[in-house]
Amino acid sequence: MLMHQIRATTHKKGKRVGRGGKKGTYSGRGIKGQKSRSGARFQPIVRQVIKRYPKLRGYRVHANKKVCALFNLRDLEQIFQANDTVGPASLRAKGAFSTMKGKLPLVKILGKGKLTKALTVEKCAVSEAAKAAIEKAGGKVI
Repeated sequence: MLMHQIRATTHKKGKRVGRGGKKGTYSGRGIKGQKSRSGARFQPIVRQVIKRYPKLRGYRVHANKKVCALFNLRDLEQIFQANDTVGPASLRAKGAFSTMKGKLPLVKILGKGKLTKALTVEKCAVSEAAKAAIEKAGGKVI
């Protein structure tokens, strides 16, 4: 016998279960239960976690939800000078926000803070409190 004829390890094949043959009536699987059935798979642990999460209802209900950039009066006080025009394009030019999916989002102005400058607001949604404060400061909402 020579060195190249010696096998170091033997590769034993695994037990093939459930295909008839000489392994008995249950083929090594036991009698009843999920493990004895063909095609039986145990439920993964991740599935239990997924089932606990709340599901979004409806067919593409949330796909067309409009994104709105919110600004308060105190933000406009810091960003703009007196007699400036406030709008989505001017806010973008000042670096107040970036475009969302390549488009300018809707802008809404809310009434928190004080405004001392006269500003002209265009193409923005404005709350009632913010509109009153802008007009009180000498500005206008278009």
